[in-house]
Amino acid sequence: MIIDAHSHVHDPVEEHIMLLDGAGVDRAVLFGTRPHPERATDLESLRREMAALGEAVGGRANGIEGYRTAWQELDAALEAYPDRFIGFRSVPLDLAPHRIAELIDRDVVGRGLRGIGELTPPPGRADLVEPVLRAAADHSQLPVVVHGFAPTTAEDLRTLARLAAAYPSVPVVIGQLGGLNWMDAIELVRDTPSMFLELSTANVIFAVRLAVREIPDRTLFGSDAPYGDPALARATVERVTRPGEVRDQVLGGTAARLLGIVT
Repeated sequence: MIIDAHSHVHDPVEEHIMLLDGAGVDRAVLFGTRPHPERATDLESLRREMAALGEAVGGRANGIEGYRTAWQELDAALEAYPDRFIGFRSVPLDLAPHRIAELIDRDVVGRGLRGIGELTPPPGRADLVEPVLRAAADHSQLPVVVHGFAPTTAEDLRTLARLAAAYPSVPVVIGQLGGLNWMDAIELVRDTPSMFLELSTANVIFAVRLAVREIPDRTLFGSDAPYGDPALARATVERVTRPGEVRDQVLGGTAARLLGIVT
């Protein structure tokens, strides 16, 4: 089974299904999203969507109200294609720890979703993820995905590694190969057994090759669609691996194990 471990709701959702079919991808982990770059028709409209993205990944768009539309879109996509999408749900990081725990109990576990994310703490504040990990530790093997590209910093990655070590029962997935800090991300994930590294948005092909070589059992194929393309992301993994067990694990076996999916 081929599993895209990192994707966002598309508008319309049918375009996402077409991308998955074209890439030969069976299922995709799906996150809600507030920006929709796929809606842009020209540079001006793309700038508006990317400004919304900057607010989101910079941790400046927290609060329940900012998430409601994204949650509704996610629910609709999961209902329309339950056999293709694996639902994850994000939570605002500026809530009190007990409210975060309540949201995870009710809206993640209670809805039968498979994990938490994609979390977007402000740069320099990866410590805000700690209450999420604390709550996730109460639920067996509930993965937590954290945005890894800019504005996430190298120090944020180190903070996440320290938190992951403190909550070893919680799988912590660093997204986008850690962005420009990919060497730090590979090293930290390699040395922290409960961490995983998702491979989308790589700037250089040898970053993916090195990640798979260093941590073959904890690297995950992902596209970050609509920012990336599932076919290109799959081709990247296949370019740096040989047919066989390692490639199969990166393209879906590890994700299936992490998510408790029987293949």
